[in-house]
Amino acid sequence: MPDVSDATNDDAMSVDAGTRPAQARHETPTTASGRIILPPAHDNWRARYARILRISDLLVLIWVVYGTQIIWFGLGQVDVSVREDARLSDVSYWAFSGVLVVAWMLALALADSRNDRVIGTGTEEYVRVTRASFSLFGAIAIIAFLVRIDVARGYLLMSLPAGIILLVFTRWLWRQWLVAQRSMGRYSAKVLLVGSRQSVTQIARDLQRTPDAGYKVVGACVPNGAVADMIEGTNLPIMGSVDAIDRALAVTGADTVVVTSTDDLPPNKVKEISWGLEAGRQHLVLAPSITDIAGPRVHSRPVSGLPLIHVETPRFSSGQRFLKRSVDLLGAAVLVVVLSPVLIAVALTVKFTSPGPILYRQERIGLHGSPFGMLKFRSMRIGADAELKALLEAQGTDTQPLFKIKDDPRITPIGRFIRKYSLDELPQFFNVLGGSMSLVGPRPQIADEVALYTNAARRRLLARPGITGLWQVSGRSETGWEEAVKLDLYYVENWSLVGDLAILAKTGKAVLAPGKSAH
Repeated sequence: MPDVSDATNDDAMSVDAGTRPAQARHETPTTASGRIILPPAHDNWRARYARILRISDLLVLIWVVYGTQIIWFGLGQVDVSVREDARLSDVSYWAFSGVLVVAWMLALALADSRNDRVIGTGTEEYVRVTRASFSLFGAIAIIAFLVRIDVARGYLLMSLPAGIILLVFTRWLWRQWLVAQRSMGRYSAKVLLVGSRQSVTQIARDLQRTPDAGYKVVGACVPNGAVADMIEGTNLPIMGSVDAIDRALAVTGADTVVVTSTDDLPPNKVKEISWGLEAGRQHLVLAPSITDIAGPRVHSRPVSGLPLIHVETPRFSSGQRFLKRSVDLLGAAVLVVVLSPVLIAVALTVKFTSPGPILYRQERIGLHGSPFGMLKFRSMRIGADAELKALLEAQGTDTQPLFKIKDDPRITPIGRFIRKYSLDELPQFFNVLGGSMSLVGPRPQIADEVALYTNAARRRLLARPGITGLWQVSGRSETGWEEAVKLDLYYVENWSLVGDLAILAKTGKAVLAPGKSAH
């Protein structure tokens, strides 16, 4: 077994082996000099964060429920109405509100809304909070009907939406704090990767790109790995071979083992890894080679002791298409009305600051490869299209299907401003109303760019192009072509209305605070 004792870890401690019993010396990793390596102190951040959420939820519910009661009934003594034949004593709303708060807290706990697997990223946390709240109030309605108690409907109808909104909002605020902590390496699972070098490298890079998810890689074990090695492209150490997992866990203090591939592992190795983990404190995660597939399309089904993973083929039902188109029409119509003063102001500014038309119409490739005319406020001088090829060749990017010119000389002074804040895109709401575009979707490109598409990139054309999209809110102009395609394909194959709403919310934030990546 390779010795991992020389791996450095600032948090690791060692004591003289002679101060421990013989049994402990046999089971505990030691250095070559006989000093016992103790793992870093266990940081139970999961329980600590769950406790923070419990206190926060409790304060929110007390404020909402009792606040609603005071608004609806005042500060006086009011009893819940009980029918004469119900054989129940009158109950004060002060007591009923207390029971409601306790029941609501219990519903949130039973829904596992504070589980570390749903906090920090994604919408599942908010979905669980909302589902638990509706389930509780549905149960209250059924119980009240069965035992013949008349609870004031207005009191309940005010408490439910107010409670959900404030619970979700406070959870969102705590998530911002959690993300900030995770960006500094705190409140995250310490991950030891196990698998082939190629799979370990890929997963390490993916996890390092998304610290919000709460997985901090501290090392890896690979077949025939040497302690002095590093994971390619990172500063993460190889802690030894797959036979050194126990010792690597002790040195790094990792609490999560992520198996990135099983092809190069000995038979039953994954099972042996699970047996060696401490229940409740250490966790085992399997990372299948399938990527960029959303959770709703993945289903696990045990068959003959095998955990078979079913991946549904992406499909768009008539109901989904109708829903997306309805949201597009309603959203675009509302935004045109609300932003009409901005549209007029930008149009007048473009008109009087540079010669040429106000609007610029360019042919782009849309749904299923059909061309359409995309509208923009003109941000470049007249004849800019004729200069594009020469500028791309000079920049050396004429073979990449993402035509972006750095420090583009064709842009007018006012054009830089309206591009920075995406004001030049506002006329595309009329494209949405006309049906050639959607509010959210892959960004439409010109025919020359589409001609450079690979077979994978052509799947971008399976969705109606959008004013904004997943890659625009993930880096805007700094996103490379391969990463942009990856994000767009993820969107196309895993579309959801909730995802669209999340992208629109992030777009609003990116427009108001564009940063250096917007140009």
